[in-house]
Amino acid sequence: VWDFIKNNGFFGMIIPRRYGGLEFSAHLHSAVVTKLSSRSVVAAVTVMVPNSLGPGELLLHYGTEKQKDHYLPRLASGQDIPCFALTEPGAGSDAANGQSRGIVCKGMWDNEEIIGIRLTFNKRYITLAPVAGIVGLAFRLEDPDHMLGEVEDIGITCALLPRETPGMIIGSRHDPMGVPFQNGPISGEDVFVPLDYIIGGTDGAGNGWRMLMESLAAGRSISLPSQSLGAAELATRATSAYASVREQFGMPIAKFEGIRERLARIAGHTYFMNAARRLAFGAVDAGEKPSVISAIVKAYLTEGSRVCINDAMDIHAGAAICRGPSNIYTRPFNAIPVGITVEGANILTRSLIIFGQGVIRCHPFVLKEMEAAKTGDVRSFDQAFFGHIGHISKNIIRALLLGLSNGGIASSPVNGFEARYYRGINRFSAAFALISDVALGTLGDALKRKEYLSGRLSDAFSWMFLATAALKHFYDNGRPESERAMLDWTCTHAINEIETALLGVLANLPNRFASRVTKILTFPFGSRYSPLTDSQIDAVAEAITTNIEARNAVTAEIFIPGPDDPGLGALEHVFSRTLAAGPARNKLDQARREGKLAEDNVIAMTNDAVKEGILSEAEKTLIEEVEQLREAIIQVSDFDQVTYDQLK
Repeated sequence: VWDFIKNNGFFGMIIPRRYGGLEFSAHLHSAVVTKLSSRSVVAAVTVMVPNSLGPGELLLHYGTEKQKDHYLPRLASGQDIPCFALTEPGAGSDAANGQSRGIVCKGMWDNEEIIGIRLTFNKRYITLAPVAGIVGLAFRLEDPDHMLGEVEDIGITCALLPRETPGMIIGSRHDPMGVPFQNGPISGEDVFVPLDYIIGGTDGAGNGWRMLMESLAAGRSISLPSQSLGAAELATRATSAYASVREQFGMPIAKFEGIRERLARIAGHTYFMNAARRLAFGAVDAGEKPSVISAIVKAYLTEGSRVCINDAMDIHAGAAICRGPSNIYTRPFNAIPVGITVEGANILTRSLIIFGQGVIRCHPFVLKEMEAAKTGDVRSFDQAFFGHIGHISKNIIRALLLGLSNGGIASSPVNGFEARYYRGINRFSAAFALISDVALGTLGDALKRKEYLSGRLSDAFSWMFLATAALKHFYDNGRPESERAMLDWTCTHAINEIETALLGVLANLPNRFASRVTKILTFPFGSRYSPLTDSQIDAVAEAITTNIEARNAVTAEIFIPGPDDPGLGALEHVFSRTLAAGPARNKLDQARREGKLAEDNVIAMTNDAVKEGILSEAEKTLIEEVEQLREAIIQVSDFDQVTYDQLK
């Protein structure tokens, strides 16, 4: 597998062809990771990490020509496997405050005294570190003797260290929840390297944090969202099949409402996750660096994956608990905490980053006010401030009118059933804008410490994005009837999440007078939206268990193995044969209910049904085939003690 990855250029998907890479678009990059993750989390992680934030990405944007010419062909071919060392024991989410240090000094290099950097670092959780040939290292650079200039604390800097760098300790492995992708620590004490190891040369000194922040959005928009979607689509595909073929109390468990609720939740999440992924990589392919969107899709799609896998585990029950070749959930389930934690822990992404970063970047006046106040430019500040006042006034009128009409007077680009969702998002967009300004105005700088409020505002903003992505996805696909149930579920769920989040903000704003006035303006009649109905849930469950077009549409990106595969492939085969036998089985069940056949096991009843002329011999044979396949698919693995002791 490693040779296949290297020989086919999958380590160089983001590297231009002139350096030997594949130069894939973000769309292609995402498609590869999604398909891989639906089959093997380890393979997906191994391929996606070199193509995310790391040496390749940083060299492309900031490396010197000499560095590009040397490293990029080696990275593209897999000759050098890269890793990027950022996280430390004392600096996880707070990566900017790491303790790794580099001191500019003189030292010996190739028997010659040069000006270089003496590094001391202790990194952990570094994916691909145990096998990496080139290490990207983030550290704080200091120049106490002014060898490079007047500045002593130069700042965060990124450098490339070959594996064989003297003094660097590398090769040990962590064990991330038993999912055996390569991951481990890197450390070094007084490791001396030349200045030209800095990415971008000496001009890149102190620019490491800017490099990381500018480059983070692209990788975070693609890698983990794509991996999460692969797991979600796997859950949708496998669970819809399993629930259709697994029987209890004489009927498929897909007919039980408790199961149908979970099936709908899995498929609904999968639908909006794919829509959000497509909108995010579309932004990257358009040349954007969508920092806020990347944070949303990283946090909410990895959380969505957790929902899908957990629900799938509940439906498969014992079959998902017992490890073995037929259990397709062991690795994805164990890998869930990895995606939740890396590239910005979801807890902090939701409570600090999404709204805290988005409100400044996206607001038409706040950043201008901050910059003018910082520089003391009174005229610019006045322009921004009074512009802000006008903006709030317009939002008050818009939010009130849309609140009174429950979005009825808002515009919609379509006239179909989904028009109400476009109007609902427009209505809540106005409410969100006004509530955000009220929160900023009444709390000021203290808002960044009000994580409960910031988290709720992040929820509202994120679910507006996710619903918008789903509507765009549906529209771009030609508004197919087969996707209608999934869109209906997604938008109803999203709008309820938005309304709940905004009402939660208003209920907890410290300034109660401002809260009451704002609630009158934005929710003049209180809560107006109903949660998901039973019929909406039923429609999704029915679609993914009986409608092949709908099922294929929501799982189009994954790998589906052949019938000899003991996991998904075998499930797919049994499911297809079960559908084929459906009409015959319905006749058999109808005859039993009408008393034409005595209660017995299915095989015995088919024999009687042929004698009574209820079934043909061909129908009997088909039902018996399905029963044999069904019996085989519900079995779980068991091991003798010697084999069990060797399991990993």
